[in-house]
Order: sequence, then structure tokens, then C-alpha cells
Amino acid sequence: MKSSSIAIFSSHPTLQLLERCKTFGNLRQVHAQLLVTGLALHTYPLSRLLFVSSSSSPPAHTLCIFNQIPNPTIFLFNTVISCFANHTNRTHLAFSLYDRALHHPTVAPNSFTFPSLFKSCGFRPWVRHGLALHTHVLKFLEPPYDQFVQASLLNYYANCGKLDPARRLFDRISRPDLASWNSILAAYARRAAENKTLHLFHEMQRNANVRPNEVTLVAVIGACSNLGALGQGAWAHRLVLKSGLNLNRYVGTALIEMYSKSGRVDFARQVFDQLPHRDTLCYNAMIGGFAMHGNGLQALELCEKMELEGLAPDNVTFVFAMSACSHSGLVEQGQNGRLNEAKERVKDMPVKPNAVIWRSLLAGARIHGDLQLGEMALKQLLQLEPQKSGNYALLSNMYASTNKWEEVKKVREAMKEAGIIKFPGSSLVEIGGTMHEFITGDRTHPCSTDVFAMVEEMNMRLQEHGHNPNTREVLFDIEEEEKEDDPSYTARGWRLHSLCRWPMKVVRMLLL
Repeated sequence: MKSSSIAIFSSHPTLQLLERCKTFGNLRQVHAQLLVTGLALHTYPLSRLLFVSSSSSPPAHTLCIFNQIPNPTIFLFNTVISCFANHTNRTHLAFSLYDRALHHPTVAPNSFTFPSLFKSCGFRPWVRHGLALHTHVLKFLEPPYDQFVQASLLNYYANCGKLDPARRLFDRISRPDLASWNSILAAYARRAAENKTLHLFHEMQRNANVRPNEVTLVAVIGACSNLGALGQGAWAHRLVLKSGLNLNRYVGTALIEMYSKSGRVDFARQVFDQLPHRDTLCYNAMIGGFAMHGNGLQALELCEKMELEGLAPDNVTFVFAMSACSHSGLVEQGQNGRLNEAKERVKDMPVKPNAVIWRSLLAGARIHGDLQLGEMALKQLLQLEPQKSGNYALLSNMYASTNKWEEVKKVREAMKEAGIIKFPGSSLVEIGGTMHEFITGDRTHPCSTDVFAMVEEMNMRLQEHGHNPNTREVLFDIEEEEKEDDPSYTARGWRLHSLCRWPMKVVRMLLL
């Protein structure tokens, strides 16, 4: 539509009145004026009527207006499709209109048709329709595609966790904007592709036309958190401060988790205290950090402070507080052993518990030896994360610890049927700012000869002092003799300390 026509119509008193409509009754009165003045015969006034109607009247009324248009243009189709697609409970109406556009004799989808539909495909049960929409893009549009179409395609695949097609689409964008960078970075961060996240962020920094914002840094800090890369995480923290970005609750929560996972719960507390606004997520992150390090008293004090600030603890708070008290031996304060209460609270959550909740409950079950609860938590994890091999290993180990070998066999068969591959465990060590990863049984590291020699010497000394390796929960897919060696070898990153002259930090250790 020509901009000159839009300018003429937008200044019309009736359209100005239309934009101020707040109620269904007002809308009907203005609609009548549009009919009397003849404005309803023109595309732009009709598009504004449909837009306002979609937000101030039932969807049936908007469809009624649309159905009375004798020959709607693709511009009008796009207007209503976009309005319906922005409401999750009206997505079916958006796709129904899109289907009508496909079968209409005089219109065809254009670049403005697809972005809102791809956005709707990011939610179930509409995810599967995104692939069909992509084929329609190829059918109806000529390359190079509009930047909004490219961005919507990228967002769709990124939100679905399909990293390879998302990256290919990203690489085809000649000048990706900040939103596109953030989409692919967040996709990598969500799929635990930490190294790719950081590598891509360094590429972004070489682009002078794009500057990171808070969303960017949340993804980057999250990657540093999962890697335990304290040095890079602290650098990202400095970037937030240096760039004048807002230390909001999302950035703050990411920093708290990063410092906690990297062993610096003191830094995490500093960030927590500096946050101008704290919500339940911020408190849960800090309480979880205290739980991780066995600081039960600090966790309980924070729970009390949370309530004093008028924030209601949720089920995550409850589980983290229990975990903190259990790890630090605060039996009475943590009400040690009240796992059934925790289970009931998880069941009564208003939303479906996620993997973090079930893993927290599993931690309590393992501490107190509650096989039944641990089994239930693990089965829930398998439903939420069916491709994560570690969940199967935990379930198998739990059965093996009580000699339920038939159940162990069933777990292995389930893994085989689902095509689950058990990847070897690893430890991650940061030395002089460089990350060193050690995989179980791997001898490819340049210092492996010295490392294994040190492990052998330490094993001999441990045995001389009567040490017996605990193999009860070592990974279920290795033999008993291998288990006796494995706890030391999987943690062999520790031994590098005697071989290096630089400060060393164990970032991630395979604890069994």
C-alpha cells in the first residue's frame, strides 16, 4: 500500500476516532461511521478496523467483518493472521485464515504473511507446522528473502533446538541484526553447546555494527556457567558494567548461577546484594548456590529475607532449602527426611515441574536412600529429557544398588531401543585461562603420560593407607575391575596441579 494513501486516510477524523476505541460498543459505533462515509470500501481503513477489532472484540466479530469484505487483499489477510497469531489461544484461527489465503483465487502469501505464523509455530501443538511453512516460503517467495522472513525462520529452528538448520540460516543472512545474533546464541546456550556459544559471541564482537545487549549477555554468561569458566564469566560481568547495560534480574540471576557453579559463592552473593530489583528467580538462584556449597544457614537466612520482602517462596525454593540443609547437616531446620512433603508440593505445583525440580528432588532422595521417590523422580526426568543418557545411568545405578538386575537390564534395553548413546564422562580444568577437558580413559592430552603416572602413584599410596574405592554408583556400563580405577582417572584433572606452574581451578569434575 502506498504511503501517500496511508497518510491521507490516517488523518481522517473517523480513523482517529477508531484508534481511540476502548470498548466493543465504541467499535461498533465507529464501524457504522466507516460504512456511512465510504471508508470501509478502502483497504487501509479496513485494515485498521480489523486490527482494533481483534483487540477489543471477540474473534467471531473480527471474522464477521472480514467475511463481509467481497475481495480481500493479501494485505488484509496478513493483518488478521498477524493479529490472531499474536494470541496463543487464537493460533488455530490464524492458520485457518492462512489456509483460506492459499485457496483464494486472487491472492498469494507474501513476505508479510510468514513471520507471525512462524512465531506461533514456536509453541505446541503448532511446532510441526513450521516445516510445512518453510516449504511454502520456498514455493511462494523468491530469494533473497526479506530480512523478517529470514529472522522468523531462524527463530523457529532456534526455538525448536534444531541447531544445524538454524546455523545455516543464520550464515545466509548478509547483515544479521542484534535479534538474529541473540536468537542463535540463545539456541546454542539452551542446547548446552557452550563452546559454540562463546565462539559465536567472539565473532559477534568483531562486527562493528552490532553491540550486545542484556539478552546477549544472559546467553553468554549461561554458557560460562555450564562450563564453569570463571575467567570468561567474570569478563562478561565486566562487559555488562563497562557497556552501561542494565543489571536486571535476568542478567543478575545468570551471574549468580555462574559464580556459584564456578565455586565463587562469595561473588554470587555480592551480585545478589547489588541487584536493584530481586524476584523469586533471583532468590532461588542464590539459595541454590548456597545449597550447592552446603551453606545451610545462609540459605535459611535468605529464605526468611525473601518472605520479609513480600516474595512468596515457591516449590523450587523449598527443594533448594531442603538440599542446603541436608548437605550441611542442619537436620532440624531442614526437616531432614520430609521427602514425602517435598513430593506432594511438587505434585501440587500449578505448572508442570521441569527437569530442575525433579533433579533437586532426586538429590534429596539419594541423600536419604529413598529408592521409591528416587525412582519416581528419575522416571519423570526420562519423560522430560528422553535423549539424556545420564538419566538412564542414574536409574540403572539406583536399581543396581538394590540388586534389581532385571530392572537394570530393562533400562539398558530401553536405551538401545531409543538409540541413546552413552558418552563417556569428563572433567574440565581451567589452567592459566585455558580449558582442559579429560575424558574417561582418554590418553590424547599432551601431558597424559605424566598425569597417569601421578594417578598410579597416588593410587598406590591410597591403598597403602587402606583406601577402598566406592564403586556402588560408578557408571553402569563398565566392569567392576574398571570401576576400581575409574573414580581416580575421571578426576585426574586434579593431578595436573603438581605438573603446572599456573593457578589451576577444577571447573567440572565427574563425581561418582
